[in-house]
Amino acid sequence: MSDPREILAGTSTIVVVGASRDPGKSAHSVPLQMMRHGWRIIPVNPFVDQIFGVRAYPSLADVPEPLDMVNVFRPSADALDVVKAAVEIGARSIWLQQDIVNAEARRLAEAAGIPYVEDRCLAVERALGRLSRVSG
Repeated sequence: MSDPREILAGTSTIVVVGASRDPGKSAHSVPLQMMRHGWRIIPVNPFVDQIFGVRAYPSLADVPEPLDMVNVFRPSADALDVVKAAVEIGARSIWLQQDIVNAEARRLAEAAGIPYVEDRCLAVERALGRLSRVSG
């Protein structure tokens, strides 16, 4: 597994697969916190048009720009499919949120040479590393 804080420090845009409109879910509060600390967030959710006032895309393949970090808020069983798509598209890094673990997904990302983190919370790592991005 790659160094989480190093990956986060080198990331400016986070594509969040499974981003949620529900403020009670971590798939909403974590990306919102990252946005407030200067990261650009691109939500991926096939059931909404916008989250955080930002256009949401139905899948990774629909995001019309290179993928910096793919952040996964999907169940562990779904992680392999998300990682396959991220690898195919050429994501620079992949991050599975806390409690999301998938050994096959990890092997696939590592075989592709893509920095990979699993079972870690972006917001916690940001706070521990005292990281923020400069907006603008």
